[in-house]
Amino acid sequence: MTHLSSPPDGASWNAPTQHRKGRRRGRRAGIAVAVAAVVGACGYYAFGPARAGRDDTPDPAATAAARGFLADWAGGRLDSAGARTTDPAKAREVLRNFTVGLDIGKPVLTPGQVTKRDDDTVRVAFAAKMPVTGLGTWAYRSELPVRKQKDGSWKVDWSLSLVHPRLSDSAKFRLEREEETEPRVDDRNGKPLTAGAHPSLGPVLDRLAGGGSGPRGAIRLVDRHSGEIEGTETTFGAKEEPRSDKPVATTFDATWQAAADQAMAEAAEGRNASLVALRVDNGEVLALANSPSTGFNRAFSGTYAPGSTWKIVTSSALLLKDAVKPDDVVDCPKFLTVGKEFHNVETSEFPGATFRQDFMKSCNTAFISLRDKLGDTELGDVARDYFGVGQEWKVGIPSYDGSVPEPTDQTEKAASMIGQGRIQANPLVMASVTATAVSGTFHQPTVVPGAGNKVPTKPLPAKVSSRLRELMRATVTDGTAHVLADLPGGIGAKTGTAEVAEDDPNNGWMVAWRGNVAVACVVEQGVTGGGSAGPILHSLLKAVPGDPA
Repeated sequence: MTHLSSPPDGASWNAPTQHRKGRRRGRRAGIAVAVAAVVGACGYYAFGPARAGRDDTPDPAATAAARGFLADWAGGRLDSAGARTTDPAKAREVLRNFTVGLDIGKPVLTPGQVTKRDDDTVRVAFAAKMPVTGLGTWAYRSELPVRKQKDGSWKVDWSLSLVHPRLSDSAKFRLEREEETEPRVDDRNGKPLTAGAHPSLGPVLDRLAGGGSGPRGAIRLVDRHSGEIEGTETTFGAKEEPRSDKPVATTFDATWQAAADQAMAEAAEGRNASLVALRVDNGEVLALANSPSTGFNRAFSGTYAPGSTWKIVTSSALLLKDAVKPDDVVDCPKFLTVGKEFHNVETSEFPGATFRQDFMKSCNTAFISLRDKLGDTELGDVARDYFGVGQEWKVGIPSYDGSVPEPTDQTEKAASMIGQGRIQANPLVMASVTATAVSGTFHQPTVVPGAGNKVPTKPLPAKVSSRLRELMRATVTDGTAHVLADLPGGIGAKTGTAEVAEDDPNNGWMVAWRGNVAVACVVEQGVTGGGSAGPILHSLLKAVPGDPA
């Protein structure tokens, strides 16, 4: 949209008869005219020197009058500023329209050198910094002539040039704004994506389209009568290369994205939360959603302990070594001490539980008891070599791609078995982990077709991925992800509860897969995964019951 900044009605001096017309690719100019403006940082005004050899000093009352005028002008007390001049009515009018016409906020006016001239005036130089709304600060220099009146008082000898040295009866200034049109970004099916329809995409659309230069504008010196441009005082904004008219293609799916934003709005309950949905067969991201939808992209760049959703990776490492089978008994006590006391959610216990039941019920103590089955670096090796976690991904927009440091002691190793300690991930990472687990093959996530780099990984054996799918399906039918059990499609899932700090509520996690889609969601201070992230994923999967086209 083109914005026009205009002075008050009736200010005929502010209405040019014509203006330069032009077009720039992807932009439209909005014009604001004013009686005065500022000179850019490169502008310069040369003050006339005092007469050589003059040894008398200016009257302090003259300096005080100039300083009072500048203070009133800067403070917005324009009636008072006008009264300090030889033409109060005209001064008030010009100063007021100067501010309105050029969208200037509160100026900063700094008095400088004081000199006495041969014309019986005292000249007080000043530096002006004028903040122009939405563009930045323009700086220039001018000076105030102060003359002694018949009654002995000192007043600013009013003229247009004291407001700005290039302002005159024949020349004025015009503010031109150049605003970017919203970049055209399409979903996988050629449908346009907009921030209005898809709030969570707002912060990334301009980046995808190559924008981000910020607002631009210029102050033009124009002929007061014809409106012809006589020069450019200053410009704002970085020079931008013209954008292509061709829409930017993405992997997003407008239907999935709308459903993700709606699910977040309905079920996040105002908490910080994020989710990612992607295709299992190729890693293409279908949707991302954040609460709040503006600002930080938690879904891609957040750094969270993944909690028990990480047990998918831990189970993979154990199954790869044939260190445990689903029907093996792995007891689940209330507590287990490894340097510190670990416990299950709500200190639950399942005596005589099988490994399948431990996964379904998300038993921390059972998984920690299996820590000696893995070498100190083995969990990180599996995460990197099979799931791509911790390697550099090129998604198409900034992302954090996870970290699994080698544990420093046995306590940290125990914590890493359940996705705690120093392990970090986000919904993008965990959606990818889920897709890799159920398909057996890592596909680097991407939001731009063809943007992904080749991340070296190995495929999971078919036997391992088959068992992971069975474990995740059982977690929905009989375990902690039962919130999804009423949805059709053979959904599999894993919940997670991640400790943040001793006195803070836990973060809630859930990952799930259905058909060719893997999803992951985290809710900060959600307490439990099933109770916080579960309703969000339920809303999403219910709204879009089938696979993407």
